[in-house]
Amino acid sequence: MIELAIFGSITGFISGFFGVGGGMILVPMLLFAGYVMKEAVAISIMQMVFSSIYGSFLNSKKAKGVLKDGIIIGLGGFVGGLQNGFILSHFSNESLQYVFLAILIYSIVKIFKSPAVHEEGPRVVNKLYLFIIGFFIGIIAMSIGIGGSILLTPVLVGFLRYDLKTATALGLFFVIFSSVAGFISLSIIGQMLYTEGAIVGIASLVGVYFGILAKGKIHSNSYKKFILLLNVSILIAMIYKLYF
Repeated sequence: MIELAIFGSITGFISGFFGVGGGMILVPMLLFAGYVMKEAVAISIMQMVFSSIYGSFLNSKKAKGVLKDGIIIGLGGFVGGLQNGFILSHFSNESLQYVFLAILIYSIVKIFKSPAVHEEGPRVVNKLYLFIIGFFIGIIAMSIGIGGSILLTPVLVGFLRYDLKTATALGLFFVIFSSVAGFISLSIIGQMLYTEGAIVGIASLVGVYFGILAKGKIHSNSYKKFILLLNVSILIAMIYKLYF
């Protein structure tokens, strides 16, 4: 249980600093600790409910101007996340890990090629389009135990021209919708690990606070480098876990 609390604190800091649900770091840690992929997904999803709600509350003043888009994308993510139970019932642990790897690679490439700050401002996008983006990200993300921000952030930065820090704040807000849907879906099919998830989730709250505090003190270009470093590190860890 102490190990899970430590995992939660680390994950919370990363969630707050990078604007992610935390699953991208928590899932590999749980796999190394001996949990199988579907157990790691369940614990990760419950942790995200805690960290995303608290983190978005702390971010709310800074990201107030983009919350309208966030709600539309989030509703799409909620509907997509409800499909999580079906996906986990029909795909193997190994296939889900390969999907995780593919998303990491996509995120690294897209963020690397995009500027940290867009001078022209965000692009105005049709609300249905935003909902569809959220829907498909919700399906994929909840099936592999991540909140979806790792996939949403490069879309917001690369295609919709959001600044990187704004995109990560919006991404964490999106995680509220997708993680709650994933939690409901896994609870219905009896695959949620409530005790383990609660321990990790509660411990993550302290980390979230300090993560958001640190994010506000760092320059946007340096922030981009940290995001790329995190994604590459997790990619290496997942490849090692799969092949060695």
